[in-house]
Amino acid sequence: MGRVEVAVIVSLWVIPISILVNRIVPDPYMDEIFHVPQAQQYCKGNFKSWNPMITTPPGLYYLSLAPVASLFPGMFFVQAVSSFFEVCSTSVLRSVNGLLAVLCSIIIYEIILHLRPVLDDRKATLRAVVLALYPLHWFFTFLYYTDVASLTAVLAMYLACLKKKYRLSALLGTLAVFIRQTNIIWMLFVACTGIINITLAHSRSVKKVDNSHVSVRKISHLTPSSTAMVISNLRKRKSKGNVVKDDKSVLSTSIYSSGLLDEIHDVLLTSWPMKWDILCSFSPFFLVLVAFVTFVYWNGSVVLGAKEAHAVSPHFAQIMYFSLVSTLAMAPVHLAMGPPKRLLWSFWKNKLLSFFQVLVAFTTSFFSVHFFSIAHPYLLADNRHYPFYLWRKVIKAHWSMKYLLVPLYVYSWFSIFSILGKTQRKIWLLAYFLATAAVLVPAPLIEFRYYTIPLYFMILHSDINNDLHWLLMGIIYIVLNIFTLMMFLFWPFRWDHEPGIQRFIW
Repeated sequence: MGRVEVAVIVSLWVIPISILVNRIVPDPYMDEIFHVPQAQQYCKGNFKSWNPMITTPPGLYYLSLAPVASLFPGMFFVQAVSSFFEVCSTSVLRSVNGLLAVLCSIIIYEIILHLRPVLDDRKATLRAVVLALYPLHWFFTFLYYTDVASLTAVLAMYLACLKKKYRLSALLGTLAVFIRQTNIIWMLFVACTGIINITLAHSRSVKKVDNSHVSVRKISHLTPSSTAMVISNLRKRKSKGNVVKDDKSVLSTSIYSSGLLDEIHDVLLTSWPMKWDILCSFSPFFLVLVAFVTFVYWNGSVVLGAKEAHAVSPHFAQIMYFSLVSTLAMAPVHLAMGPPKRLLWSFWKNKLLSFFQVLVAFTTSFFSVHFFSIAHPYLLADNRHYPFYLWRKVIKAHWSMKYLLVPLYVYSWFSIFSILGKTQRKIWLLAYFLATAAVLVPAPLIEFRYYTIPLYFMILHSDINNDLHWLLMGIIYIVLNIFTLMMFLFWPFRWDHEPGIQRFIW
């Protein structure tokens, strides 16, 4: 029932706002001037045509053919169109992302329930709806961009992997890479988490069997009277609610408190005897990786078009920007009393290690913003994007400003790791950080859209049990969505050097 509720709630804003956007902005805007004509070429059956300014693969255009094909018979029957190409209008192509946004919300709901099986439907529905309101995802639901399709494919791949349907997961990973090539990193991350879950689950089962054998041997040496006493004590403990309800609650203290090197050692040690099973299960992911590497070698670049403007650059400051944006997106959680107190307590408990970690974090951050802070020409020239104003009014307000923001970047990352560390193993945190860095660091352009997928993984795996935090996040998202939509629709402006109406966009 929860899936239907989520789909209905999301549809309640997708349908009317899509109609409003298409009425006020009927023509392709910004990157749509590349995506819409390219999709229309495919609607004509001209699959060899390609615009050299498009940087992403054609997955979205192929995906769009299915909804267009489903609409054609009915529209042809009522004589609304005379050919398949006429159905492929800007509004219809935009509606593809509307459908995908609804599907994405259902997938998010399924992931939430899979990660937290004891969560009731009402709370899972609330969380799925709030995540569907995330401003970057929400805004591009109404335009023909690749972001919504990319997120939907990645999360569908992850859900399939969680359900141990690895071939289906790899197939969805192929689709994700075919929509946006940087998703190869998230496919590797998903495969990595799948291997970690398999190996550590096997390790738990082995330890559980060993412990049961030890318990049986101990009980076998007891006299009948002492055995009765043990059983009586167990009943008393159960009646008082002291019996462990779930294996995960036992492991939360043993595994999550263990060191990173211990976890890596456990994974390697456990996976070696299972190497053939793991290879068999995850070989489809490896095949996709080989195909991707072959394509990059043949293409000479990760991007398809406009290679000069999107050349790979060591943009380490991008990780800093992401941490601050992510913390602001989860502000009610990070600013609550719990996370800062927990962070301070962990520093106080391990003073020497914490001092070393903070020193390394500050040094790395200062080094990143000083030597690897890139001002892309698009960022400096295009005043239609919000990052343009943040760069000029905040980061470049004074030469010292980028250094003054470093403490916020450091706190953000420590707070993120503190919240994720409550439920995730250290090896998972390492894999997540490396995947996020691998996606963001090579990107020379500051685009908040690039932060969407790592942010979703972060929120889905954060221990946010307070419904008030979710409600506050939802309110913040709604306010931002109303503001950005109003700016986009009702505050247009013009350039002196170029004809046409310009609009503010993320």
